[in-house]
Amino acid sequence: MPPRPAAPPASSPPADQPPPLPPGPGSEPSNPADQTPEPPDPPAADRIERPAETPRARGHVGTRPPTYDAEPTALPAADPDDLDDLVADTVLDGARYGACTLRAVSVRGDSARYRGEPRRDALLTARFGTGERALLLVAMATGVRATPGAHRAAAEACHWIGRAVGRSHARLVEDIRDGRRGDLKSGLHRLTDRSLGKLRASASEQGVDPGEYAASLRCLLLSADPGCRTRVFFGVGPGGLFRLREGEWQDIEPQVADVKGEPVLGFGSPPSETPEGDRLTMDLGIPTPPSPYEPAPEPPREPFRFRTSVARPGDTLLMCSGGLAEPLRGEPELGEYLAERWSRPEPPGLAAFLADSQVRVKGYADDRTAAAVWEA
Repeated sequence: MPPRPAAPPASSPPADQPPPLPPGPGSEPSNPADQTPEPPDPPAADRIERPAETPRARGHVGTRPPTYDAEPTALPAADPDDLDDLVADTVLDGARYGACTLRAVSVRGDSARYRGEPRRDALLTARFGTGERALLLVAMATGVRATPGAHRAAAEACHWIGRAVGRSHARLVEDIRDGRRGDLKSGLHRLTDRSLGKLRASASEQGVDPGEYAASLRCLLLSADPGCRTRVFFGVGPGGLFRLREGEWQDIEPQVADVKGEPVLGFGSPPSETPEGDRLTMDLGIPTPPSPYEPAPEPPREPFRFRTSVARPGDTLLMCSGGLAEPLRGEPELGEYLAERWSRPEPPGLAAFLADSQVRVKGYADDRTAAAVWEA
């Protein structure tokens, strides 16, 4: 029998394990005599260079890990007589039409995963029409926090706007291709008002406070025509609209005005039209001219947001709910990470997009819903 190899000295760590880190400030042991002296640094030739930990590896950005676990913990309570009311933890979708590639995702937030609450965000992706005359709609909605039917209200908001846009898609396609921004703004304003009016009517039918059975709503319209680079955003309520151009994020969220006429969102007052052809329209309570789509219903409770932008090859347009918009604005490292990931020559696949959208930040635990468009 060959002799047993001698055990390594107690002071030397295994070859595949780095030496223990010294205690940080305020964490010295109570008895300094019990502290094991650290071994000397190995020669430079023997050192193993370890790559820096990436957000993908640790699952978050920032100096501290998030409060909640990264994976779902508890399922929402289910009613055996109303199983259609259940909401999946994650919804993922994508498509490629014309010059653009679409990725869309809605993920339950860390807090809701821990507490066993349903996802308050809803996501709808739909195509109306065929060929180059097809219209792509991405709609996302967020229900009111801490209300029992928040997920149902968000789903209804997406349902109603999807039906309204689908019935008017032929006219909308023509307006987008011909650049009729005025008709688009007034028409989409009324389609949004009508959809949210139906949501308030649904609340009344259920005997629920309309202020609780409500939702923010954000939508993106894309033409399937490869020659049409106009992208149309509209909606009501908070969230984010960003553009990644030449590796830098631009916050192009349409600004609204409060009752005093002061801007309350964004990083400054953008011009009505940019050199690239982007146009921004604010609703300041001025009556909108008659719509070519439908009669004017009751106005929404929040200002209407509208923007058209002309995409360039290489751009990435991101529309998202507040659950992603807030950490993007509040944690620069998240923006830097996503900019690096989404500036690559090819758009990410569905699995990669899902992983990127879930990189977490401490202090931000809401649902995240995002739709990104890569321009070829």
